[in-house]
Amino acid sequence: MKPAGCWPKIRCAVILKAISTALAATALASGATGATCDTGSFEGVPYSYCAVDPAEEEVRLWHSDAEGTVYGTFSRLEAALSAEGEVLGIAMNGGMYHTDRRPVGHYVEEGIEVMRLVTSAGPGNFGLLPNGVLCLTDGSAALMETLAFEAAAPACRFATQSGPMLVIEGDLHPRFREDSTSTFIRNAVGLRADGTLIFAISDAPVTFHRFARLMRDALATPDALFVDGNVSRLHAPPLGRSDAGFPMGPIIGTVAAAD
Repeated sequence: MKPAGCWPKIRCAVILKAISTALAATALASGATGATCDTGSFEGVPYSYCAVDPAEEEVRLWHSDAEGTVYGTFSRLEAALSAEGEVLGIAMNGGMYHTDRRPVGHYVEEGIEVMRLVTSAGPGNFGLLPNGVLCLTDGSAALMETLAFEAAAPACRFATQSGPMLVIEGDLHPRFREDSTSTFIRNAVGLRADGTLIFAISDAPVTFHRFARLMRDALATPDALFVDGNVSRLHAPPLGRSDAGFPMGPIIGTVAAAD
C-alpha cells in the first residue's frame, strides 16, 4: 500500500530526508532531554512534534501525587519532579479524562491499574472504535488497537487508553472522511517501525483525516493514537514551548535525573 500524500517514490524520499535533517539539526538544542523536536507544515497545517527513543529515555505517565492531588499542569509536575531530584523533558497531555480529571479509559501507573480497559463503543471521540492503548515498559513502547491489546494482555509499567486510533498498521481509521469540516487543535502519539515514539500536536485546527495522514505520511508512524483535542498541550524545551491552560488529567513525558 502506498501512503496517501506520499507518491511518487521520489516525493516519499524527499519527505523522509527532510524529517531526518530537521531532527539532526535540533538534536543539539535538546536541553535536559535527549528528545529531538521540530515544527513543520503538512498540506498547509502547521504542527510541532518531538521524537523520543524509549530505549534511551525514560518515558512515564503521571496523574496525581501521593496525596491524590492531580498534577494538572506541566509546571506543577516539574516542581514535584524537581523535589525528587529529577527533570521533566518533553511532555504532553496523556489521555482523555472526566470532569474530575479521572482517566476515561485504561490507565496504569507504575504497574498499578487505576482504570480498567474499556472495550465497548460509546459517545464522543473515545468511543469511536477502533480506539487503542499505549503500553510503556522499561526501554520500549507498544501501541495497539484495544481488542488486540486485550487479547495480548501485555504487562505494562505505564499504559493509557484513548481514541480513536488515527492510523492502524498503516491504514487510516475507517470512519474518517476526507470531506469532513470538523476541525480542532489535536494531538497524538505515534510509534515508528523502529520503536521511536512521536509526540505531535497540530498548531492550527485540523480534521481527523488530515491529522491522521500527517501522522502517517509526514511523521512516518504506521500506528498513531489520538490523545485529545481542545485541551491539547505540549511541553517542549527544545522549542522554547510549554503550553498553559485548564488543568489536564494524565500527562505523558520523559524524565531524567537532575545534574
